[in-house]
Amino acid sequence: MRLFFYCILLIFMVNVSCKSKQQTHSNFTKNETTQIIKKPPYLKKGDTVVIISPAGNLFNKKAEIQQAKKLLNGWGLNVVLGKNIFTQNNQFAGTDNERASDFQKAIDNPNIKAIWCARGGYGSVRILDKLDYSTFIKHPKWIIGYSDITAFHNQIHNLGFETIHAMMGISLNENCEFLEENATSLKKSLFGNQLAYTIKSSDYNKLGETTGQIVGGNLTLLHTMLGSKTSINTNGKILFFEEIGEYAYHIDRMLQSLKRAGYFENCNGIIVGDISNIRKNNTHWGTSIEQLILDVVKEYDFPVLFNFPAGHEDKNLALILGRTIELKVNKDNSTVLFRK
Repeated sequence: MRLFFYCILLIFMVNVSCKSKQQTHSNFTKNETTQIIKKPPYLKKGDTVVIISPAGNLFNKKAEIQQAKKLLNGWGLNVVLGKNIFTQNNQFAGTDNERASDFQKAIDNPNIKAIWCARGGYGSVRILDKLDYSTFIKHPKWIIGYSDITAFHNQIHNLGFETIHAMMGISLNENCEFLEENATSLKKSLFGNQLAYTIKSSDYNKLGETTGQIVGGNLTLLHTMLGSKTSINTNGKILFFEEIGEYAYHIDRMLQSLKRAGYFENCNGIIVGDISNIRKNNTHWGTSIEQLILDVVKEYDFPVLFNFPAGHEDKNLALILGRTIELKVNKDNSTVLFRK
């Protein structure tokens, strides 16, 4: 009888141990609560915004930056430029240290209320680990940009603050003007007006309703962050991504990597922005990009919204990353409402 009791006890202990190991295997557990995200102070007339270029250089872009200053001045804001904004170091706007210095000074300056990135390109990831956010945490400010600026969005999200995925300082159309819808959505984001979008539904959409903090950015940058302290946790959140200039199989490979890292396991939904200028090679993929994405997440029961106008096309509406949104993906029209 005593032997039987010990056997039962041993089986119970083994089962508990196995369950414990299974529960700690992934960084994305179902029991994890949504991260508390803070809003930097909204802007008001008379505040100062700095324009910097933490990545690519601004060769022959002085006229575009003057247009950016004119836009912000029209909103009643003061504008200053980073010391190295027009510096050139091969493809970069200065050396890594010069670009990091501009970003650090903008973070630490109490008179600066928002940092508007002039452009993306490549280079943000090279300065991530050079930045000290101790002052930013005490006195946060808005970081604005998209594409390569995703690196900063992810880093600051993990610090617990909202950022703005939106047009940049040189995001002008062929008439050297900012598209009105883009500018209006950015202004609303900065001054605290509620964002709400109605999007014509795609036949590829996966219908449903959900809520959660919206996170993400450029797919290549999300993929680049995997395995680092700048990788984001999508548990209970809605993932947004956009991309430009990639082969279809590259997009599939990056999404498969996110999947293996647990990005979709407890995700509440997906918003797909512009997937632009898909490159062609001798190997034909065989399906649309939309179907490619649906195939990657086919086993997950969350809504998927396609064709949200954010990314590398002319229409690039602002998204407040880290903000809780209400996503309704319907047959005819879908809505994205940002909570106040």
